Amino acid sequence: MSERTKAILIVLIFIACYAVPFSSLGVRGAGLEAVLLLQEYAREHVLFCLVPAFFIAGAIAVFISQATVLRYFGAEARKVLAYGVASVSGSVLAVCSCTVLPLFAGIYRRGAGLGPATTFLYAGPAINVLAIILTARVLGWELGLARAVGAIIFSVVIGLVMATLFRRDERAAAAATAAILEDEEKARPMWKTGFYFLSLLLILIFAAWGKPREAVGVWDAVYRVHW
Repeated sequence: MSERTKAILIVLIFIACYAVPFSSLGVRGAGLEAVLLLQEYAREHVLFCLVPAFFIAGAIAVFISQATVLRYFGAEARKVLAYGVASVSGSVLAVCSCTVLPLFAGIYRRGAGLGPATTFLYAGPAINVLAIILTARVLGWELGLARAVGAIIFSVVIGLVMATLFRRDERAAAAATAAILEDEEKARPMWKTGFYFLSLLLILIFAAWGKPREAVGVWDAVYRVHW
């Protein structure tokens, strides 16, 4: 941070402390609500959503070979396969717009093309199964279906646009990874890796499980067992 930036920051803090009417009950209430909201975010969202997402992103970097990522999401992969998988793979994840960022970074750093990675980034929060079910339950199955189809279409379009805008970088990345060998053998058994991913996915899904409005049915039974 430069000295000029530090000086500007100090001046802005001074102006805020001088001008904000902290004696007003409205300002005090707003400040308290902001702190309470931050506390709720730290307790409910960071611990049970962001932390598992970071572990999943780390698992992608450690357990999934780069050749596998390149085969399905690389810049030279078949576009139908790459964008098709990227647009629907978020349906099994209960992620929000910030939880999906570590997953996006994980597959992008392993060699995924910018287009498929952006498609996954856009579609992940919009197409997860819990969001689709909630939309269909509250607003009707027509809007739930429209949300799912629209998220897939728009995510593919946005991914293609990003790949076109940064096609030079995509070509350079493809040339740099062209010599990567096919899947190397891993010492870790597949069932251990699968169990690791499954446990983190279940945390993402069930940590945010809300209490049903009516105490009947399968969802209420699952909620009562969970809590």
